[in-house]
Amino acid sequence: MQSEENDMVILTDRNALRAWVAQQRSSGHTLGFVPTMGALHAGHLHLVDQSRAHTDRTVVSIFVNPTQFGPGEDFDRYPRIPDQDQRLLRQGGCHALFYPDVATIYPEGFQTTVRVEPLGSDLCGRERPGHFQGVATVVTVLLNLVKADKAFFGLKDYQQFVIIRQLVRDLSMDVAIEGVPTVREEDGLAMSSRNRYLSIEDRRRATAISAGLAAARTAFMAGEREAGRLEAIARRIMVEAGIHRIQYISVRSASTLLPMKTIDSEGVILTAVKVGSTRLIDNMLLM
Repeated sequence: MQSEENDMVILTDRNALRAWVAQQRSSGHTLGFVPTMGALHAGHLHLVDQSRAHTDRTVVSIFVNPTQFGPGEDFDRYPRIPDQDQRLLRQGGCHALFYPDVATIYPEGFQTTVRVEPLGSDLCGRERPGHFQGVATVVTVLLNLVKADKAFFGLKDYQQFVIIRQLVRDLSMDVAIEGVPTVREEDGLAMSSRNRYLSIEDRRRATAISAGLAAARTAFMAGEREAGRLEAIARRIMVEAGIHRIQYISVRSASTLLPMKTIDSEGVILTAVKVGSTRLIDNMLLM
């Protein structure tokens, strides 16, 4: 099924999506793809802008993927605001919205999973077992359906970006994976759909995440190359702000995410913390 309003087509099943894609291809258009879970914010819309700047037609998907949520995580309360999302996408110039239900992505009899290891079991993968298997599987399905020339992913989810880039390379998928720098609030907090869960006090405290990472980056730019010292700088600022549930702060290779004791190439410092009941992630490049 499909509907059309204000020049944005809404597609809800595989056949409609395939037909639309084929029509664009026959017209000679290049395709850009932005996969999301909805609850769109300025960071998502920046991805749409990047897709529009580099391809002829932009497809956005909205699908809250159940297989990437573990027991006790926020799948049921994950924000779902489809009317607002559609309005923002129309205003942002999106050409097609793919808005499938679970049975469309995982039809009866679906048995396949995609694992990217050991990348998928490190960092956030240690804290959320099975998460990146769910991500890799749904992204593989979506990329195969959309058949875009370029797919755009925010670098806030840096580990996800590296995993998707690896799976596309390993599976010889004919799509370019483009990483887009993190969009931040005025106070430095990385934009996230989960920020709306934060209380006023938690929201204030959460600014220490980016402040800690920025301090580590400043030390790096001043010549500090020892990963442990950079991690300690970031940790101290977060703890002093009242963030005590730090799941990890880790300096890694920017290209492989392998641990680094001394930064001798491009690096990245990544963190995952809990502020109140909300899990937040962030990172900054060290280069």
